[in-house]
Amino acid sequence: MRLTEVAPQVYAATGRAVNWTILKDGDDLTLIDAGYPGDLADVRTSLAEVGGRLRAVLVTHAHVDHIGGLPGLLATYDVPVYTSAREAAHARREFLEQAGPTDVARIAWRPRSWPWIRHLLTAGALDDVSVPRAEAFPEPLEVPGRPVPVATPGHTSGHTAYLLPGAKALVTGDALVTGHPLSGDVGPQRIASFFHHDVAVAEQALDILAEVDATVILPGHGPVHHGSAAAAVAAARAR
Repeated sequence: MRLTEVAPQVYAATGRAVNWTILKDGDDLTLIDAGYPGDLADVRTSLAEVGGRLRAVLVTHAHVDHIGGLPGLLATYDVPVYTSAREAAHARREFLEQAGPTDVARIAWRPRSWPWIRHLLTAGALDDVSVPRAEAFPEPLEVPGRPVPVATPGHTSGHTAYLLPGAKALVTGDALVTGHPLSGDVGPQRIASFFHHDVAVAEQALDILAEVDATVILPGHGPVHHGSAAAAVAAARAR
């Protein structure tokens, strides 16, 4: 795990195959996403390295590689978990919008797929993960770092990005990434379409991101990207 302060009080944590973000406000912390189940120890380490008291968790979307560390973490921290109303139901596993073993089997012939598949198996991707305490954002959302939710459905039907206005930083989840174990490229890009719940709506989410005033992109997969959100979306679409 690598931890980098990419803007004042905004920390990007890079796991083995997925990222999460920590916001610090005084002595208080907000965690955005929590990796695979196998990333739990690294999530705990990243919180300890930033230092402070965890006050809230935000979720971009409820795929296992973004909420997998939460059941273990919430056994220690009695904090709320917020996301959109639709995604909260997804996190509670009232329904599931996630690529499954059959989808993965269809791409197993790709040369890059096998290292990623091996990682899935060791990271707990097949675990039955849910977050029963997940709930819809309160009005107003007042958590450390003052993130602003940006509705970006498509990857999942309740996917949410988060704008950090003071830092001009944007946590994009999987609506826009800069790399992935299945991708041979680094830089702004769409995640593979078979991961999306609705490809057409995911494309519209890029239009939403392009309008956001941000110059630091913190994706769910791949390195942090410096540059405007509009330029990042344009680069992704140019691939």
